[in-house]
Amino acid sequence: MTAAVNLPKSHKGAVPVRQTKLLIDGAFHDAASGRTFATIDPSTEEVIAEVAEAGPEDVDRAVRAARAALEDGPWARMDARERGRLLMKWADLIEANMEELARLEVLDNGKPIAEALGYDIPSAAATIRYFAGWADKIEGRTIPVSGPFFTYTRREPVGVCGLIIPWNFPLAMAAWKLGPALAAGCAAILKPAEQTPLTALRAGELALEAGVPPGVLNILPGFGGGGAGEAIVKHPGVDKIAFTGEYRTAQIIKRETADSMKRLTFELGGKSPNIVFEDADLDAAVEGAFGAIFLNQGQNCCAGSRAFVHEKIYDRFVEKLAEKAAKRRIGDPLNSDTEHGPQIDQAQFEKIMRYIDLGREQGARLAAGGERVGEKGFYVAPTVFAEVRDEMAIATDEIFGPVVGVLKFKDADEAIRRANDSMFGLAGAVWTRDLDKANAVSARLRAGTVWVNCYNIVDPAAPFGGFKMSGVGRELGEEALNAYTETKTVTIRNG
Repeated sequence: MTAAVNLPKSHKGAVPVRQTKLLIDGAFHDAASGRTFATIDPSTEEVIAEVAEAGPEDVDRAVRAARAALEDGPWARMDARERGRLLMKWADLIEANMEELARLEVLDNGKPIAEALGYDIPSAAATIRYFAGWADKIEGRTIPVSGPFFTYTRREPVGVCGLIIPWNFPLAMAAWKLGPALAAGCAAILKPAEQTPLTALRAGELALEAGVPPGVLNILPGFGGGGAGEAIVKHPGVDKIAFTGEYRTAQIIKRETADSMKRLTFELGGKSPNIVFEDADLDAAVEGAFGAIFLNQGQNCCAGSRAFVHEKIYDRFVEKLAEKAAKRRIGDPLNSDTEHGPQIDQAQFEKIMRYIDLGREQGARLAAGGERVGEKGFYVAPTVFAEVRDEMAIATDEIFGPVVGVLKFKDADEAIRRANDSMFGLAGAVWTRDLDKANAVSARLRAGTVWVNCYNIVDPAAPFGGFKMSGVGRELGEEALNAYTETKTVTIRNG
């Protein structure tokens, strides 16, 4: 059985919720419809707060504010270095309020406080700070064209950007999009996931405190289909959509924007292969595979949910991984010693449990976990399946939960072929002491990120995104700025 510590009975009053309204044009407002929705604590199933629910009228107002800021307001006249200074100040304020933001993230998302303090909030600040440094370095070129002409390029803001983010790393994912968008001089309409709106709204308050002008950053909590998300996608005043989430939703967005030719970038799901060769440091590989799948309760787009392990070390690997999973401490995510919190909501919990049942039914061997923990809250024990075959649902589908399938292979060619036999291509990992093998395998994996003897190493400077159904474009790094700028060519006749 998985080690469980005290599960919470209630978090009422544990974290102050400062903001629950829509941020439009530099001020917080109720929704035009007056509607609200409940955001739920996934560890207790209690209502945390009622949040204003944005609809089409609110989206239209936000788009008009963003357009005004982009074309007529102080944002339009602000030089790039000043934009960078404001973003730096915002990052500083996020860091200064890290404890509050981390506890809000835990309350809304259920992730352990150690993860929120160790990654989520520091990462958000670091990402905004990184792109603040790019603000005055987005440069054009001079081009030696034929004839008596002087030709140069300008990189200009793409315009009003609709940014739709997921619930698994709420503030970090917001920063991944807001950092490059604002550094490039765009205006933004951010729709946080309906499950996790609270840190985005609080960070919006901090952005205003930092001096970000009205209309530049608008935050509209609400729903997707039929709600704020759909209205943002369809609004003719939105120039670009950046979406992180499930690939089927991205397909809908692509269809809905075909006529308008909106710019699109997608960071989508994965079924990432984690390949462990017989010469790998076994304990390090087990530790890496453990973090690859169980970070954030498996709710990670690049989770290493397919562990391909060489047949010579397969049994020992499974035994060690299952033993480690069984010792993982599940409990109140606000407790510093908790390692594993609840899943995000009832729907995700039920989806994960269905896949666990499918794993058993299709013949995989349950080596650890597989059960609900506690009677309240959406807790699923860290789950390890052995004797998994490629055609099983747990090996083909993105479960987005704490479930890993361990598959056996004989040689590198087989491992690569099977690893690539997926509709996804977000990430992968290679564990070996042989650098030549690591480089050769990395080159052949069809994935946007490949880690060698490590996992989940993400830095604001390193591009992140996927091949195949795992996305279009890249987040982070200099490449992210390409999604938020248009290149203009200017040619002047000499003389």
